Amino acid sequence: MPSIINLKALLFFYYSSMTIIVSYLPVYFQVNGLSKSEIGILLAIGPFAAMISQPFWGYMTDKYKTSKKIIVLCLTGAIFSGLIMFHSFQYGLIMYFTVFVFYCFMAPVGGLGDSLTQKTANQMNISFGSIRMWGSVGFAVMSLLSGFLLAYIGIQYIYLPFMFFLVITLLMASRVNDVETSKKPISLRDALKLLKNNKFILFLFIIMLVTITHRTNDSFLGIYLLEIGGTEAFIGWAWFIGVISEALIFATATYWFRKYHVLTFTIFAAVLYSIRWLVMGLVPNPYLVLSLQMLHGLTFGMFYLCAFNYITGTIPEELQSTGQLLFYSFFFGLSGMIGASIGGQIIERVSTTNLYFLLAFSSIVGAVTIGVYKVYYFHSKKTELVNES
Repeated sequence: MPSIINLKALLFFYYSSMTIIVSYLPVYFQVNGLSKSEIGILLAIGPFAAMISQPFWGYMTDKYKTSKKIIVLCLTGAIFSGLIMFHSFQYGLIMYFTVFVFYCFMAPVGGLGDSLTQKTANQMNISFGSIRMWGSVGFAVMSLLSGFLLAYIGIQYIYLPFMFFLVITLLMASRVNDVETSKKPISLRDALKLLKNNKFILFLFIIMLVTITHRTNDSFLGIYLLEIGGTEAFIGWAWFIGVISEALIFATATYWFRKYHVLTFTIFAAVLYSIRWLVMGLVPNPYLVLSLQMLHGLTFGMFYLCAFNYITGTIPEELQSTGQLLFYSFFFGLSGMIGASIGGQIIERVSTTNLYFLLAFSSIVGAVTIGVYKVYYFHSKKTELVNES
């Protein structure tokens, strides 16, 4: 039980620190005199570094059969590279390099934490969501409190609360228990076989029709709220409402998760995504946007939880962390890069309203495509069973 508490605390404080980075790092860059183009490049470096580093750290976890030590290593690297990053803005190219190194250590911790959570939940026969919800609670609480905190100490001292939370995360990581799912040794050649797993890889690309819309909204929700008459306070409340609803979905997963197949839930969540984006585009009202944030749990929470569970079942046990971190790099890294770059172009050339119409279209196409995928693989499985009999 103490190890479960430490794991929940790890997730809580890690996502608390991520709130500060996600919400206020661009403002910190601006305060330090960086231009919008420089800030844009720096923000693109994060998802790029995540996309590269997450599968690597997942492979190292599987190779050395330890999630705990890899998480501790990544957090230690994030603390030291973060201290350098926050003081490197006057050094040109070194600044870009330090941001890249920082995200190579920082970004994978979320996926590694979720992977360890999945293994722990399976070992203890409890719900993944009942543990993972504490990450959402940490993000939600800090999304509301960080604005007041930074207004008090000043945005130039953003690194103080960030480092405080990260050090506590490291302390909690050193106290969690490792969970070994397979003793089978693996090599790089084994890990590369995942790329030949058509069922797994095809699913990663299909869900990007939905995940890109999610990450695009992450990037431009604040801008959209200000554009339609909201204030900075609306941004904090939007994140708070959204992530609290996400935590509720994770917390109640025990009651709904086994009712239908996980792909049925991903299709349902994708349809809700489409409705959410469509309404946001049709009725540009900040209060309505806040109300729609209550759907964040039924969209992201349900979609992520079920997709994560599904891919875990499609990959060999000895390569679980590698596969889960590859999924993480698609869901957040690659989707984030595409969403930020394309979303910015659409807003600049057309409008934010039309961007949300496009997101709605992409989500419904994603729902249909996941449905086709489900039918195809279920039919193939039944055919295999008939042939075997």
